[in-house]
Amino acid sequence: MFLVDQIPIGKFSFMTRLSQKALRLYDRKGLLVPEAKDPFTGYRYYTVSQLERGMKIKTLSLLGFSLEEISRFLDAENKGDYEHIGACLRKKVEETQLEIGKLQRIEGILQGACNYNGTNGMIMELFKMSVTEPVIKELPEMRVISKREKGTFAVTIGRFIGEICACVTSPENQRNHMKVTGPIMFLCHDEEYKETDADIEVALPVTGRISIEDPQMEVKILPAVRAVSAVYRGPYSGVEAAYSRIFSFIEENNLELYSPSRELYLNDPAMVPEEELITEVQIQVRKNN
Repeated sequence: MFLVDQIPIGKFSFMTRLSQKALRLYDRKGLLVPEAKDPFTGYRYYTVSQLERGMKIKTLSLLGFSLEEISRFLDAENKGDYEHIGACLRKKVEETQLEIGKLQRIEGILQGACNYNGTNGMIMELFKMSVTEPVIKELPEMRVISKREKGTFAVTIGRFIGEICACVTSPENQRNHMKVTGPIMFLCHDEEYKETDADIEVALPVTGRISIEDPQMEVKILPAVRAVSAVYRGPYSGVEAAYSRIFSFIEENNLELYSPSRELYLNDPAMVPEEELITEVQIQVRKNN
């Protein structure tokens, strides 16, 4: 069945300034389905009444809404659910304010780096801004809940953190008044970087009586050590900047490093944006003979 005001996809694309690729995607997603399709040629035909919906989709997309959010927004509009629409808009305002803050911080870093002469000086300043000066620390021994096995970093570390936190918050350990005494940490026992089959340990400092059901989990004492420490601020993917600063410090001060190194996660990625994540890197050292 063909409609009197049928508009071919090319003309509809021109009228709405939506690409034909985007229109086909909206069709597949059920977001903007042509009123008619030629059963023989497969040509799509829209109607004048669909122009308004097309323009709304374009506007919401430009405002940063995902296709799923746009779909829910338009459904709420059709139902007169203005409370949901208001909540969607307020959420987008909050997200936009966070993004503006992030961009302003990036602008400040870049502007500061531009004050340095020479490309290399600018690049090195960018790294310095995200990492504190390395210092030598005497780390006391600590009692921890620990789990260790071989695997890939992102998957294994995340899983271990979840399992250890679940153990700590179990009803029995809460009744035992077990206390967390420090940040959760990742210990790397390898002498070199490994994409897979890395020797990974995650540990959480605790006190009190502890009940553990996982046979691969244990309570142990991490020994007192001397370590070079630096604090890195930013996404976990850039933590190598801290290692680089520490390795340079170790070489300059005639120190010998040994395993395991430690990464202490000082805030929660679920609570802060990734550019505000804080990680302390500690590498054990001793004096060269």
